[in-house]
Amino acid sequence: MERKESDIFPMEKALEMILMFDQKGTIFYGNTIAREKLEYENDLYGKNISDVFPNTFKNSEDGFETDFVFEDKVENIVAYRKNNTCFPVEAKIILSEELKDTYICMANDILEKEFLSREIEQVRQEAQQAAKVKSEFVANVTHELRTPVNGILGNVRELLSEEVEQRTEKGLRIIERCCGDMNKIINNILDFSKLEAGKFTFELCKFHFRNMLDYVKAQHINKITEKGLGFFMTVSPQVPEYIIGDELRIVQVLNNLLSNALKFTALGKITVEIFRTAQVNDKVELFFIVSDTGIGIDKTDKDKLFQSFSQVDASISRKYGGTGLGLNICKQLVELMGGRIEVESEKNKGSIFSFSIWVGVAEEDIALLQESDRKQSALSATFGIGDSNEDFDPVKEYGTRENQENLKRTLSKLILCVEMENWEKAEMFMETVKQLTEGAPREISRLILRLKMAIQKENYDKVVTEYKELTKVIEVK
Repeated sequence: MERKESDIFPMEKALEMILMFDQKGTIFYGNTIAREKLEYENDLYGKNISDVFPNTFKNSEDGFETDFVFEDKVENIVAYRKNNTCFPVEAKIILSEELKDTYICMANDILEKEFLSREIEQVRQEAQQAAKVKSEFVANVTHELRTPVNGILGNVRELLSEEVEQRTEKGLRIIERCCGDMNKIINNILDFSKLEAGKFTFELCKFHFRNMLDYVKAQHINKITEKGLGFFMTVSPQVPEYIIGDELRIVQVLNNLLSNALKFTALGKITVEIFRTAQVNDKVELFFIVSDTGIGIDKTDKDKLFQSFSQVDASISRKYGGTGLGLNICKQLVELMGGRIEVESEKNKGSIFSFSIWVGVAEEDIALLQESDRKQSALSATFGIGDSNEDFDPVKEYGTRENQENLKRTLSKLILCVEMENWEKAEMFMETVKQLTEGAPREISRLILRLKMAIQKENYDKVVTEYKELTKVIEVK
């Protein structure tokens, strides 16, 4: 029975070009794809390897000369067709161990690959150029807009410093406010452009954290109280006095969240709470909670909040204004500071925005921070913390038997208040829980914060879920 060539050479149907040649460089086999690509028929046999790869192989008296390294390594070389046109290939040539004095060349046509690579590179360069042009355009436009706006604002303030009629003063105040709003929009567009172009940089410096919060509070307190809302700001004693970070950008995030809270809240209160939730060497994680009792957000619309140029619905933009950039910028700033931002909200039940950032602590302040933690722990152990003295043993360091018993007892009272819908009393017990878990592992601190947020929002289902998770973790500990 006669054997077919495909039986002798199973690589005949391979998808890559396969050539075999001897020590003289004479080709004695080429598979189907090799013959098609090189446009040879049966006349490929007997040709020299230098006819196919003339830039890589040269004829010599001993056979051929080449700098090609015969090993299991792919190199880019040029293959020539029968009509002397050429195309690039990725080739690997080895000396066969099974077939004596035989070289095997395996090559892939990369002409299409190179073409697509050039196309991709061209598209990438065009995109970079377009982004550069856009960034320059935005920078120029915002600069050109800022100049006349500031000119109008300066003249309006000069007129307001003089005695004017009440009707005129009212109009000037409106113009002043419009100029301020325009400057905020310009700043948002410029920040967004820098973030999108990857050219945003932070200016890190050491600053007094609580003084910064006083500045933020002073910016909003008048507008909030004029609207008849309550405004509360609390800072955990574990938060360091001085931190190292970009003060301007932290203020920017807080201002944006507070401005939104004020904008969308007609009755009730706005609260800001700050905690220290973790420390790694000279870095600490600060956790911020900004809550309001405003119009809230439907669960299905929460994903739209942090998208650029996006509002929950068009009526929001018409009624309250805004570009839809503020929260997107906040998200990017928070993430660049190593944290994340989230929101818990229900329609007509207010919103709770929370975000975390990592900041530095100066070397000379780390010892003060550790001493403060030690004193806080000692104070809790000495005096105890709770809603009343009834059935309340002195609190010791977190994790001790007394501490865990008090914690479980307080959580039981808390969930009972929730079941009875006595949310005010539940918040009181929540404060006790917070103090009983001072110094707890980060996992528990996170659960405490989520439970607190659910109670503030009076979200029964969320409270029950977080309560079960918390008690489960405490039992494991």
